Parts: sequence; structure tokens; C-alpha cells
Amino acid sequence: MTPSTTPSTTTSTEKRELSRALAEQRELLLITVQGLDDTQAARRTTVSELTLGGIVKHLAQGERTWTQIMVKGDGELPDGMLDMEQYRMGEGDTLAGLLERYAQAARATEEAVAALPDLDIRVPLPRTPWSPPEPEYWSARQILLHMIRETAQHAGHADIIREALDGANTTARR
Repeated sequence: MTPSTTPSTTTSTEKRELSRALAEQRELLLITVQGLDDTQAARRTTVSELTLGGIVKHLAQGERTWTQIMVKGDGELPDGMLDMEQYRMGEGDTLAGLLERYAQAARATEEAVAALPDLDIRVPLPRTPWSPPEPEYWSARQILLHMIRETAQHAGHADIIREALDGANTTARR
């Protein structure tokens, strides 16, 4: 027997499931940075320029950016989207401050997704140096899936950086 669903039930379920998947990836990242001080969060441990604080900063900026693109739907380039400093823990940054920015961005994303009528809405992507010549449109679903992928990828990076820092790894700390 197949359960009966209405479009609004299906939409609500899908929004909840995608939001939960994003929240799970965020949680893995947060486990990775538990117990660190600012010096550790800013330290490079691999040949990459990435640091744990820089990853948190980038993901906070990324969530704000993609949520703005999804909600405004105007195709305008959000402030800070192309700012390369979003990948670095700056002089005035603290891990606690970056984590608070990330938490705020996560709440804004969750509220925006909950308010969407459905995930099929399509919005124009902003023009970037790597954009194709013709306008590109993504659905809210594509944007959420992109945010999940981006968060998962960087959570993996963070786990490697943390393990090189002090031997801790997220899997053992779950």
C-alpha cells in the first residue's frame, strides 16, 4: 500500500528532510571545532591555506549568500560573495564570534526554507567571473543541495585539518 500524500505534505516533508540533512552536516563541522582556542582555529596544519576558523567563516558567509540569492531572487551579486577574505580567519576574528555568525546564518536559512511555498521556485544566479554567458537559474532545491554539498565538503576538510592539528577526528568524537 502506498501512503497518500498531497503536494503540500510532500513539499513540507522535502523541506524538512533537506533542512535536516544540512543541519547534520553543520553539526559534524561543529564537532570538529569543539574545544579549540582562537590560535588553534587560525593555524594552518596542511599545505592548504584553509584553517578551521576560515572554514567556519566561509560557511557562514556561504549560507548568508545562498539564502539571500534564494529569498531575494533578483539575480544581484550579494555583498561579500566574491570576497576572498571569507576563507581566512582575520586578525579581529574569534572562533566564538565566527560560530555565532554561523549559527545566525543557519537560523536565517532554516527560516527562509520554512517560509518557501515550495522548492521548485527558480531564481536567477548572480553573474560571476565564472558564469556562463547566458543567465542561469536554480531552484530552491538546487540551492539547498548545493549548500549541503558545500558544507559536507568543508566538514571533511575541517576533519583533516583538526586531525593534523591535535589528532582528534570527528568520527571518534560523535
